[in-house]
Amino acid sequence: MIWIYKTPGIPDELFITSDNVPGPTKEEIRVITISKARLREGDYLVDVGCGVGSITVEAALQVGRTGKVFAIDEDEEAVRITGWNISKFGVQDTVQLINGKAPEVMQALPPVDAVIVGGSRSITDVLRVSYAKLKAGGRLVVNAITLETAYEVVKTMRELNLANLDVVNVSVARGRFTDAGVMMLARNPITIISAVKP
Repeated sequence: MIWIYKTPGIPDELFITSDNVPGPTKEEIRVITISKARLREGDYLVDVGCGVGSITVEAALQVGRTGKVFAIDEDEEAVRITGWNISKFGVQDTVQLINGKAPEVMQALPPVDAVIVGGSRSITDVLRVSYAKLKAGGRLVVNAITLETAYEVVKTMRELNLANLDVVNVSVARGRFTDAGVMMLARNPITIISAVKP
C-alpha cells in the first residue's frame, strides 16, 4: 500500500486519472468531505458518481476491512479507473464497484451509514433514494460545483426533514513556486452540504 497514514488527504498526483473522467476530487475537498461523513470502522457507505475513485479510496481506508464502500458511476471508464485506484491503494476487498445509474442500482443495496454524492445528473432522485437507504443517524454529504445544484440539494434535504443541515463553501488556493516567489492559484470553490437522517 502506498498510503500509510490513518488521516485522509492522499495527494492528487498519486491517483490514476483519465482525461475522459472527472477527478480526482481535490485533496482539500476530499478531507473535508470525509470529515463531514463522520466515518467509523465497520461503516457502510455509498459513493455516488465515484469518478476516478479518490473519495472511494479515502472512505475505504476509514471504514476498514469490516466496512464496505459501494462505488457507483454510470460511466464505464470511471468504474474501470476506480478499479485501478482501489487496487493501487489495496482496498479492493472493501469496495464493491457498480456501473449504473445511482437511483436504480442503489435500490438493491443494504442500509448504509453514509452516502457521499460527488456527481449526479438526477440529484433529487439520488437524494431521495439515499434517504431511504440511510440508517437512522446516517449522514448524507453532497459536493456541489454549481449554485443551482447547491440550492436543489438544500431544498430537497429540507423537504426530507433531514437534521443538522450544514452548508460550507470551500475556496482553496494552492501555491505554485516561481522564480519570483510563491504564486497562489485558486481552485474552483465547492459547496459541501451535509445532514443527518433523524
